[in-house]
Amino acid sequence: MVDVLLFHHAQGLTEGVHAFADELRAAGHRVTLPDLYDGCVFASIDDGVAHAEEVGFGTIIERGLTAAQDLPSDLVYAGFSLGVMPAQRLAQQRPGARAAILYHSAVALGEFGDEWPDDIPLQLHVMVDDPFDDLPIMENLVARAGGQLFTYPGDAHLFTDRSLDDYDPEAAQLVLERTLDLLAQLE
Repeated sequence: MVDVLLFHHAQGLTEGVHAFADELRAAGHRVTLPDLYDGCVFASIDDGVAHAEEVGFGTIIERGLTAAQDLPSDLVYAGFSLGVMPAQRLAQQRPGARAAILYHSAVALGEFGDEWPDDIPLQLHVMVDDPFDDLPIMENLVARAGGQLFTYPGDAHLFTDRSLDDYDPEAAQLVLERTLDLLAQLE
């Protein structure tokens, strides 16, 4: 069993994010799923991003750091899109991280430190024609930090969330399998 701290995307803590966490739990892992939006869920990415901008991205990251405070330090940090920000910061800066799994997005090295910690496995997942065009950032991160970058055919952003229109069952299943493979290696 591995402990995972999983952060939701800009639309909030949707049914699809809960379902993904439940899949990890069904495989025997303990998953903490904090709500960075205090119960707000949005119908579109644009509405969710507007909310995050109103609250402040720094505040969203701080909420993620607070969610980790009472948890053990030997966590896998994972995040979907917006949730990558606290996940990546914790993986880069909080001692004891076991791994980082970044879905749909990544933050350029330099934002949370110029180097990726040597002993922390990194896994990233994105569609090749994602409209947010984070693939170059992800490629650069893997080039500098190592790790695995998995690309999937298509042009959806939140393709792992089964409660949204962007959901791609085949790609999402592959993401889940690759996530579970990494978690199994950490057991």
